[in-house]
Amino acid sequence: MFKNLTADACYQAMKSHDLRFDGHFFVGVRSTRVYCRPICRVRLPKLENCTFHSSAAAAEVAGFRPCLRCRPELAPGVAATEASQQLARAAARMIENGIANEIGLATVASRIGVTDRHLRRIFGGEFGVSPVQFAQTHRLLLAKRLLTDTSLPIADIAFSSGFCSVRRMNALFVDRYGFNPTRLRREGRVVGVDSKDALTFFLPYRPPFDFASLLAFLGSRAVPGVESVRQNAYRRIICVSQRAGNPRAGWLEVSHLPGRNALQLRFDSRLADVTQIVLARAKQVFDVSADPCVIDLALGRLAIGAPGLRLPGAFDAFELALRAILGQQITVKAARTLAHRFVNAFGEALSTPFDDLTQAFPTAPRVAKLTPDDIGRLGIVGQRAEAMIAVARAVHSGSLDLTAAAEPAHTVETLRRIRGIGPWTAHYVAMRALAWPDAWLPNDVALQAALDLPNTAAGNREAQALAELWHPWRSYAVLHLWRSRESAETLEATR
Repeated sequence: MFKNLTADACYQAMKSHDLRFDGHFFVGVRSTRVYCRPICRVRLPKLENCTFHSSAAAAEVAGFRPCLRCRPELAPGVAATEASQQLARAAARMIENGIANEIGLATVASRIGVTDRHLRRIFGGEFGVSPVQFAQTHRLLLAKRLLTDTSLPIADIAFSSGFCSVRRMNALFVDRYGFNPTRLRREGRVVGVDSKDALTFFLPYRPPFDFASLLAFLGSRAVPGVESVRQNAYRRIICVSQRAGNPRAGWLEVSHLPGRNALQLRFDSRLADVTQIVLARAKQVFDVSADPCVIDLALGRLAIGAPGLRLPGAFDAFELALRAILGQQITVKAARTLAHRFVNAFGEALSTPFDDLTQAFPTAPRVAKLTPDDIGRLGIVGQRAEAMIAVARAVHSGSLDLTAAAEPAHTVETLRRIRGIGPWTAHYVAMRALAWPDAWLPNDVALQAALDLPNTAAGNREAQALAELWHPWRSYAVLHLWRSRESAETLEATR
């Protein structure tokens, strides 16, 4: 969107504090050397004093420091649609969720299938800065957020934000912002946001946001012991693996703050040192980077009646893959029952403040050691048990990439080569685990019924042809068609 905006258009968006543009650009004010979000409520600067930037990193490289009032680190992200955008944003996601800290930017380029030079070129075109500059800004803004919103020690904040030392964080703060991190903690601290046992963050989004539908989707599929929906909030246990160090397990809770156009994320203090990853995954699961105005406009009549419908992601891509296999050709309720048995048999117990959260879903290394007979005793048919073990071994060995850097089409093909995984399951995993906005589920009976097409090969082909009208937002079309089908079935049942 930013590439098509003139300075006058950006200024008008600032003037009206238009939420639709939040995150699409940032404004630097020459007179104060501060950069803001377009929704900032400070006194409107003169147009001649403003410069406009495609990313927070670009504003900082131009010599501006972040506004302490509107807090640029809280701006929603932006979804990509074009190929070069998708590659650049895949690299950005690896930076944002901490993967780049572990493998380095050269390996990031290799993982997304481009050269280091090409990554710098497309990254500069999308964000206005190099990947290194983007990574530095992301670490600084995350550290700023932790300094403001938590009482974590300075050393913990430095390492949680991806810095190799406190000294390096302090030096970059002084170089970019002109002051030491301890000053920010004194002047910008939000009192009472976190507690001894939990950290709390806010995840802003662009309205409208259909939280009720998203919560219903997750709630109907919630595996007892692992996750639950209660009191208008989603809770679950997650396990975060790192390349170096032991996995971290803990609980989290997400609730809605419609008055703030934000979600509230609370999570276990045992996950404090993987805050970067937890934040990135929560943003993906609740699709806070989506621009509903753009998506709904592209979907046209299909989106009428359900504005702001979001694509439910997955906190654990491996878990989602196994649950997709368990759910093949059975009802959602039956799949949930099988998943519950699987967790009871092989999951790891964890203490939480919630009586309905007791176990973490089994990890890939744990499942990789099982036999089909181990799983078959739970009432899970042999072919599905074999497929689950094959996925676990592929993820554990690295031959199957389900991380934020994975290319959806390649992941679909890799999954389809596993015996027992068909096209529907592979595309469903890509849609939710990889947050792929343009997935379409072949041979989906409910989709074909919603389109008034027969459940035949010809009907499937016609459905796929019709779905091209909704490119590149076919995943959202799937959700709307499922919704319309469920509404029709509910209406029929009441007659």
